[in-house]
Amino acid sequence: MTTKGHVYVIDDDEAMRDSLNFLLDSAGFGVTLFDNAQSFVDALPRLAFGCVVSDIRMPGLDGIELLKRMKAQHSPFPILIMTGHGDVPLAVEAMKLGAVDFLEKPFEDDRLTAMIETAIRQAGPAARSDAIAQDIAARVGSLSPRERQVMEGLVAGLSNKLIARDYDISPRTIEVYRANVMTKMQAGSLSELVRLAMRAGMLKD
Repeated sequence: MTTKGHVYVIDDDEAMRDSLNFLLDSAGFGVTLFDNAQSFVDALPRLAFGCVVSDIRMPGLDGIELLKRMKAQHSPFPILIMTGHGDVPLAVEAMKLGAVDFLEKPFEDDRLTAMIETAIRQAGPAARSDAIAQDIAARVGSLSPRERQVMEGLVAGLSNKLIARDYDISPRTIEVYRANVMTKMQAGSLSELVRLAMRAGMLKD
């Protein structure tokens, strides 16, 4: 199902996470929830491009430290920061560190969804290019070890029969793995799979 884009919600408050999940899912976004910033940072290399919506005050890694980490990694993900009433000085610091905007809790639902749409739409050409690369990396990351082996065989030009012989499994089983690879990589043809593999750095131009 096509969505308006991915949104990654980071908040240690379970009720707030559930509320935002319902709101953003209903608005047509793909939503992933994190109860702490460290787990988001750990998952970041495998995530498709999207907008981050993070609370600013959290135990452990807080919103400010998260922004510093993402800035150091040159992450293209736009970040919206949620603050409590009276946290404007902290929000200003967040903006200086690269947050695209901030909202004071409580906020209007429509304002949040509009800000997310704008943040995703205004991601620059470099960010979009990085987004494509990250999206492809996320697809590769979704493959099982055996599916990845089959993909490597396919893009190397090996036939199903040769791949089956290399891994001592039946050609029929290879057909199943091949179908899974094409589905997970969202490739409509072998040539498209090769292009995706090149973008993922799995083989040289």
